[in-house]
Amino acid sequence: MQGVMLVLVAAVGYLLGSIPIGVILTRWFAGRDVRQSGSGRTGSTNVMRVGGWKLGLVTGVIDALKAAPAVWLAQLLLPGNHWAGVIAGLVAVLGHVYSIFIGFKGGAGGAPAIGAAIALWPWTAAIVIPLGALVWYGVGYASVATMSFSVIIITIMAVRWYIHQGPSEYIAYGIGTLIICLWTLRPNISRLLKGTEPLHGWRAKRLRQHENDSASSTGQ
Repeated sequence: MQGVMLVLVAAVGYLLGSIPIGVILTRWFAGRDVRQSGSGRTGSTNVMRVGGWKLGLVTGVIDALKAAPAVWLAQLLLPGNHWAGVIAGLVAVLGHVYSIFIGFKGGAGGAPAIGAAIALWPWTAAIVIPLGALVWYGVGYASVATMSFSVIIITIMAVRWYIHQGPSEYIAYGIGTLIICLWTLRPNISRLLKGTEPLHGWRAKRLRQHENDSASSTGQ
C-alpha cells in the first residue's frame, strides 16, 4: 500500500511541477512565448527578461508554491515517511525542469526547490530567500543564485539534523536539488568559466555606469 501511495505522490508532484507558469503568464500578460527569448527557459529570470521584474517575481512565487503541495500530500498520505516528502519535492523540481506539458523543457529548478524545502520546514523561507536575493544582487549572476539556493538548503537541513531538530533525509533533498540545478545550468556554468555570463544587480549597474563614463570621456 505504501508503494502505491508513493507512486501516487510522485505522479502528482511531477504534474504539479510540470505546470509551465512562465509560459502561461508571459502569454497572458506579455503576449509572447518566453521559450523564444533569452535562455529559452520558463523560470522567473527569463520571464523577467520578457515581461519585466514584476511578472518575473510573480512567476517565481507561483513556481515555488506549486511544489509545496506535493510535499504536503506526501506528509498527509505517508506520515512519518521522510523519504516520501523528499521524493515528492525532487519529482516536483524535475517536473519544472522537464515539463510534460511543453515537450519536457522548463526552468532551472530554483524556485520549486525552495517551495518544496519550505514545505519540509517552513522557516526555510526566512533563510533561503533573503540570502539567495543577496547572492543574486551582490554576485550578479542569476545562475549562481539558483545554485546557492540548494547549497543553503543543504546547510539548513544539515544543521537541523546535527542539533536533532530534523531528519537526515532532508539533507538528501538539498543534495538532490543541487544535482538537478548543476545539470540544468551546464550552459551557464560554461559561460561563467568563460566570463560571458550576463550580469545583474549592482555589478551590472556599475558596469553600465563605467561604460557610460567611458563613452562620455571618449566623446569629449
